[in-house]
Amino acid sequence: MATMKRGLLILSIGVLGAVVAFCCVYRIGTATPRALMQSSQPELAWLQHKFNLGEAEFKRISDLHAGYLPQCLERCRQIDELNGKLANLLATAPLITIEIESLLKERAQLRANCQLEMLKHFFQVSHTMPAEQGRRYLDWAQENTCLREDRMYRGSDSRGSTMSPAHRP
Repeated sequence: MATMKRGLLILSIGVLGAVVAFCCVYRIGTATPRALMQSSQPELAWLQHKFNLGEAEFKRISDLHAGYLPQCLERCRQIDELNGKLANLLATAPLITIEIESLLKERAQLRANCQLEMLKHFFQVSHTMPAEQGRRYLDWAQENTCLREDRMYRGSDSRGSTMSPAHRP
């Protein structure tokens, strides 16, 4: 019986030690993201951290963001509205109609305008940073936003086909 109590005590201490170790590693590993979430503008805090921005630079970027966000949200709302209309039409249409074609063109134009406004905003933000950081920011924006369009595969396969993999038979 004493051996069993001793075994349970050792097991309990081991489990407690593992829980404490996990908590310590977790807190250390998530310290930076948790600190960013506690900032006054967590949606921009990563930017200040990643590009080593000072308070004045961060304030200018925050002001630009505050001015850009309402317009961006409105463009997103308009695109969502067109997506809903298109989905409704496609659900009942037996073939492509003039209305579907028109909605596709309107949505494409709205998306292009959205990308243009986004790009203008990215350039404005980059100009508030020192030159090297601004260049890194623009590189990040191009790689991590909708400005980077995934291109369809255009190479030829062994059969000489130039169709994308999704369109191959």
